[in-house]
Parts: sequence; structure tokens; C-alpha cells
Amino acid sequence: MAGIQAPTQRELEILKILWRNGEATVREVYEELRKELAIVQNTVQAFLRTMEEKGQVEHRVEGRTFIYRAAIEPEDTRQRLVDRVLNRVFDGALDQLVQSALSLRQPSNAELERLERLIAEAKAKDAKKGRASKKKSPD
Repeated sequence: MAGIQAPTQRELEILKILWRNGEATVREVYEELRKELAIVQNTVQAFLRTMEEKGQVEHRVEGRTFIYRAAIEPEDTRQRLVDRVLNRVFDGALDQLVQSALSLRQPSNAELERLERLIAEAKAKDAKKGRASKKKSPD
């Protein structure tokens, strides 16, 4: 995803529709967006054209209809957005980002268990890295 800008909020909403549906016409994207937003079809078309210029979506032509699909993956996009927030808002302080997220709402037990597993994995990875660097350092 190097070189591709992180999507704006509206672009992200469009990408979510494309990720969910696989591909969609301008009209299909518009129909889904207008359930939540006051938006016109021409605006959706303009967004998709801009997103294509940015490398976020691609299209194919079927008759006279453009059918769009996402050109970027959801996980890559999430990581880019979180990285932007982490560095711009929290100056790279991961603990502050997590603290802020946890203050927004109480996580479910399943989410807490997943967080505990992720922390354990990070600790294990860090310990393994520490052992590897001790082996390499001359005494």
C-alpha cells in the first residue's frame, strides 16, 4: 500500500461497501450510502473517480456501466489509518492509544481475552528477540 493515501472518512465508507460486496456499480454504492447519508449519485461517481486516481479502487466496464472494486485490502487500510492516528495524535505512544480506546467503551469478555492473547504474543516475541540479540552480541 506504499504510495497510496489513507482514505478519508467518506472514501472509507465507500471502500467498506466494495469490500462487503466484492464489486458494485456507482448506482449500487449510491443506494447503500443514501440509507445513511444525504448524498447524490453524481457525488458518489466523483468520489469513485478520485479514489481510482489515488489507487484505492479499480473498475471494469460492462456495456456502458463501470463496475468498481477495491484495489486495497481492508487490513492494510486499517493499519495505515491506525498508524496515522498513533503517530499524529499519540506521538507513537501505543499505551496511550489503547488507554484512549478502552476509555471509549467497556470491551466485551471476548475482546479482553483477545487483547490478553495479543499482549502475551507480543511479550513472547519480545523475549525471543532479546534472546536472539544476546546470542549475537560478543561478550
